[in-house]
Amino acid sequence: MRRGPPDAVRGLRGAVAFLTRLPVHPPEWVRTLVPGASTTDPGDRAMEDWERFRGRPYTITLVGWLVGAIVAIPMALGIQLGLPPEIVAVATLATLFAVTGIHHLDGVADLGDALVVHGDADRRRGVLKDTTTGVGALLAVAFVLLSLALTVTTLARTPVFLAVGVVIAAEVGAKTGMATMACLGRAAHEGLGSQMTAAADPSKLVAPALLASPALLVTGPSPAAAMALLGALVGATLPWWWARRHLEGLTGDVFGAANEIGRLLGLLTGVIAWTLW
Repeated sequence: MRRGPPDAVRGLRGAVAFLTRLPVHPPEWVRTLVPGASTTDPGDRAMEDWERFRGRPYTITLVGWLVGAIVAIPMALGIQLGLPPEIVAVATLATLFAVTGIHHLDGVADLGDALVVHGDADRRRGVLKDTTTGVGALLAVAFVLLSLALTVTTLARTPVFLAVGVVIAAEVGAKTGMATMACLGRAAHEGLGSQMTAAADPSKLVAPALLASPALLVTGPSPAAAMALLGALVGATLPWWWARRHLEGLTGDVFGAANEIGRLLGLLTGVIAWTLW
């Protein structure tokens, strides 16, 4: 009998499918060319990958390395070619959202609306489920995108090794922040948040921490990468801290917002570290 890939591979494949828009399954016409290939329904394969991903939070950190490396390519090429920083920033952000999509920004938008609502946790959670886009959502997304664009433009003026290192470290830090939430957080209700937290526990945080630690050193003697990694971890905890106080736990939107805010704060602290030291 032909065996499928190991559970760890399936878990990583599920993480890539959940956190990015990168294709993780070959098209069916390709599979038909492989003798003995599985004919399992694509939806069933995706569900199997998802189940194995939920219990392996270290795969979130691995995706951080993958996304950071891909997004760093246009940054490095642009700086090497001497392109204007604004052009490099546009290319870098275009690559980022092409790879990751914008569904994490939806978490920023929903939390922005919930942030400006007066009321108890039930009312705020109700706002998260509301499909109407309010002024809080518009302001939150605009602030994050504008801050991200300005920070990446500034980063494009730094030496290439430093810019690449900060981009990678910030992405790894943001994703490790999400893994930390999955291991230590508590869900507010049944849904994506509970699915992420139910399959993880504090003991599973060791592997993400170990996998993230090399990012501290990717800018060599400069502390920029270390600051970017730590800044991203802090940034990811801000939505978590707010959710504990005002939502009584985590939701899928909080995970998405943590990813975006963590990345932003990681890039920002990396730029500040380069400026000061």
